[in-house]
Amino acid sequence: MRTENLDVVVVGGGPAGMAAAVGARQAGAEGVLLVERGERLGGILNQCIHDGFGTKVFGEALTGPEYAQIYIDKLREAKVSYCLDTMVLDLTADRELTLCSTRGMRRLRAKAVVLTMGCRERPRGAINIPGSRPAGVYTAGVVQAYMNLQNISVGRRVVILGSGDVGLIMARRLTLEGAEVPCVAEILPHPSGLGRNVVQCLDNFGIPLYLRTTVVEIHGTQRVTGVTLAGIGPRGGIVRGTKRYVACDTLMLSVGLIPENELSKKAGTALSPVTGGPVVDEDYHTSIPGIFAAGNALQVHDLVDYVSLEAAVAGQKAAGFAGTGQGRQANITVGAGQGIRYVVPQRISGAAAVEFTMRVTAPDTDRNIVFSRGGQVVRRLKQSV
Repeated sequence: MRTENLDVVVVGGGPAGMAAAVGARQAGAEGVLLVERGERLGGILNQCIHDGFGTKVFGEALTGPEYAQIYIDKLREAKVSYCLDTMVLDLTADRELTLCSTRGMRRLRAKAVVLTMGCRERPRGAINIPGSRPAGVYTAGVVQAYMNLQNISVGRRVVILGSGDVGLIMARRLTLEGAEVPCVAEILPHPSGLGRNVVQCLDNFGIPLYLRTTVVEIHGTQRVTGVTLAGIGPRGGIVRGTKRYVACDTLMLSVGLIPENELSKKAGTALSPVTGGPVVDEDYHTSIPGIFAAGNALQVHDLVDYVSLEAAVAGQKAAGFAGTGQGRQANITVGAGQGIRYVVPQRISGAAAVEFTMRVTAPDTDRNIVFSRGGQVVRRLKQSV
């Protein structure tokens, strides 16, 4: 099999992949190829028909397909090559990729690779809900794809477990399509989705949100007939006397996303146990020279705008590496302190300004961000977060 040589190969044709490919071309890379395993570009955006995308990048609220089309147009304007219905089977530390499609096998060798595979949903098996295995248990993304892309109804009375953004949005969508959503249960003491989605999708439609509550049993044999909810105590156990049965024909799970990093593992990149994505420096360069990561494959984002902005930088830095064969010497390790769950990047050079992204362990008020090194406070941000 003949090996083709390219400057930059981007794996994944969602919002991150398209932004990275455009960024690489704008930074001067000539041979840029975008590889997408689906039948169309856009990734998850194709099934997100609600608005709210693009407020940070374009200053207006767009639907998912509208946002995707803007970047598809940018790809074509930049003359970026892309192949659809193509799976990347393997990626080595030497940046050699093995592709498979209906047209056959293909081998590529890239000077730089950008990993933008997105993420997958956490299924029922990952949270170990007791009960039988009846029809009617879906993840929120699957319900969204069925309803928005295939016009398929999943049920008439739907209980939602988890308050992730897709779950909240689908609570509204189901209600608008005539289904009943008796409640949304969330195991945490606070919603896990954006506050605006709680207001627009639950409060405005009178859908109750039960915090510190989870599904402890699924009922039904052929089809879901109901679920048992129970309150969860501060230490994680079931609170005695709080179990209650809720009749439903569908249980929809919105219990988190997992960055898709099988290729990252094959290449040998170091992964963060907290984010689930690669450990990167300020240029989104992983532990393997020439391999970069961005978007939800790196860390789960709340807004697609941040995905695009991050991936554009990763694409530009990948193009720079393809031209010089060298990256930064990022020898300073960054760790999360009290109240912070994780920080990206995890390594920095100290030679330039860095934009950090992070998540807190729990919502709070009257808190400041403090940067310290060796016990000495380097900088304290005055703004309360």
